[in-house]
Amino acid sequence: MVFDIYKSGQGKNTRLYSAFALAIIVGMGCWQLYKELQARNFNPWIETLIPFGLFVGLAFLIFVLMNKHRVADFLIASEGEMKKVSWSSKQEIYVSTVVVIVVVLFMAMLLGVTDISFRLFFDWLFTDGVQSTL
Repeated sequence: MVFDIYKSGQGKNTRLYSAFALAIIVGMGCWQLYKELQARNFNPWIETLIPFGLFVGLAFLIFVLMNKHRVADFLIASEGEMKKVSWSSKQEIYVSTVVVIVVVLFMAMLLGVTDISFRLFFDWLFTDGVQSTL
């Protein structure tokens, strides 16, 4: 049947969050279509029913897609793999983030100093050096 949920107890969170994300994307697209139709001064029924009907149709397509065997099995396997990951603690993430920011700032300063040095050297070389040889 169309409304049967394939392996209903497995991969529930992954399928649910994926469906919500797709529904938000579809909803935003339908909202933009509604605003576009409204700007072109269509009949109020047309500018309301077309985006709504498109949203309902695409929502049904998302539901069917989330319960297709291949898609559902992939999402179930993805959720299983995510449970196996050893996630870093907040302290490790904080320290790593600080290290990355410090290294990026140091490299930016180093490259900035190198750039200024080269610019001053070549300005001196091409202005003062050329005039002294003439």
